[in-house]
Amino acid sequence: MAQEEVQNGGPEKVAEVRFTALKPQLMVEASKAADAVQFYKTAFGAVEAGRTVYPKRKAEQEQPHVLSAQLELAGSTILVSDIADNSTPVKTEGTGCVLCLETEDVEAAIAKAVSAGGVAEGEVTEGDGACCGGRVGKVKDPYGYVWLICSPAKKCGDAEA
Repeated sequence: MAQEEVQNGGPEKVAEVRFTALKPQLMVEASKAADAVQFYKTAFGAVEAGRTVYPKRKAEQEQPHVLSAQLELAGSTILVSDIADNSTPVKTEGTGCVLCLETEDVEAAIAKAVSAGGVAEGEVTEGDGACCGGRVGKVKDPYGYVWLICSPAKKCGDAEA
């Protein structure tokens, strides 16, 4: 019984862990990570901070396998990677992952993402039906991820006076 308590978070003293960063990793179809990085640069103004590639690819594949491209975007870091041919399949469509970008000009941000190859989903909404009472629109990128483009109208959880 005592062993069971320890395994299930029982009274044993556990060291405190402090995380220093959260870096979402977007997995895209093999050999498309380089294209995805370019899309995020063009559509959202991401800045590439580094890239790690696997040097050996099959002869019929022109681009190297991107293990990880690190992008800086709106004060955050995201990673973009090719799904390895021999790795466990990672479902990229409909994963339940939605990324939210905040901007003062929702329409311009959506237009920029669409001109880079994204697809606008629905209309820009405002008020109670939108994120935190602000304005919000959706863009689906060419790799299956949905991006909410939101205005910073008010902070989530703020009480109305």
